[in-house]
Amino acid sequence: MTDAAGVVASARRRLAGAPRARLGELVTPRLFAAARGPRVVPRGEAWHLGVLLIADDALLATGEIVRAHDPGRRGFTAQASRERAELALAALRGGFAEGETVHVGWHVVDLDAVARGEASGPVTLVGAVPSVRWSRGAGRMPLAEYLDERIALLLRPPQGA
Repeated sequence: MTDAAGVVASARRRLAGAPRARLGELVTPRLFAAARGPRVVPRGEAWHLGVLLIADDALLATGEIVRAHDPGRRGFTAQASRERAELALAALRGGFAEGETVHVGWHVVDLDAVARGEASGPVTLVGAVPSVRWSRGAGRMPLAEYLDERIALLLRPPQGA
């Protein structure tokens, strides 16, 4: 049996020097600052590996990924499109550079809970093996294999990617 914390620690060592993604948190202003609107404030960096983010001190489940920009005034055919545009503008307001990719809405995966046999985000034990569900409709894949595959893609992306 390999514990999830050990698998993640090993992944961190292999990722040293690899590019990281920025993390942000949506902050809604208090009463008098409401005129400025919500903003996404920086909350660190992590390696983006599919449905997981590996930070220096935590394993995170991904949330939304947006590119900071000002969408300008335009009509939207769907509420979801409007909300994504507002989130992109909030990232720009929060200090992210125009065009910068930001992870928002991520949450911490509790590796202690996984060790106890509980699910936390997309990670759980299957038998005695820490495993990850990499999409809603997919089965579970051993965490070590999943991270091996994702790290290889991050360090050596396919040509043209």
